[in-house]
Amino acid sequence: MEENQPAGSLSWRLSSHPITLLFFLGFRISSLLVYLFGMLFIKNFVLIFIITILLLAADFYYLKNIAGRRLVGLRWWNEVDPQTGDSHWVFESSDPSTKVINATDSRFFWIALYSQPLLWIGLAIVAIFSLEFIWLTLVVIALSLTVTNTLAFSRCDKFGHASNLAGSALDTGGIARNVAGGMIGRFFSR
Repeated sequence: MEENQPAGSLSWRLSSHPITLLFFLGFRISSLLVYLFGMLFIKNFVLIFIITILLLAADFYYLKNIAGRRLVGLRWWNEVDPQTGDSHWVFESSDPSTKVINATDSRFFWIALYSQPLLWIGLAIVAIFSLEFIWLTLVVIALSLTVTNTLAFSRCDKFGHASNLAGSALDTGGIARNVAGGMIGRFFSR
């Protein structure tokens, strides 16, 4: 079955780092599912808040320190100058001549990276319209963590590959692909 799928297909079997990819996707999905099912079925805010925050923290750490480096060769961190106290962000991308990025890993990475903040925004809208404002605090925390990673990794990529891969994520072609690619390209253009 693997021979029939072109490079860059959304099949974890084509990944160069399948364990890293599965943990990455697992952390990304689990925080959303715990929040969603907790809000709908459990209704215990404190329990769901703690579990979701722990999953979001694990996702943030794993994405920033492990998945980003292994799947797409990108890293970022914040350094503080001890003498002045000024902080500055450091962005790093691997040398293309030494590290070959798997197209499947890259597509999974960028699609998951850009889709999660959109899903949290959708959940924020649901919390507002259902008048569950207490759940909105958790969504704001989730958005701050996911948007930070999204912006930092987009900056690491120098806005080049992220725009192209996110635009080609809608591989069906046609007008939807052109509209999405144009919107994402304009959003990340300098």
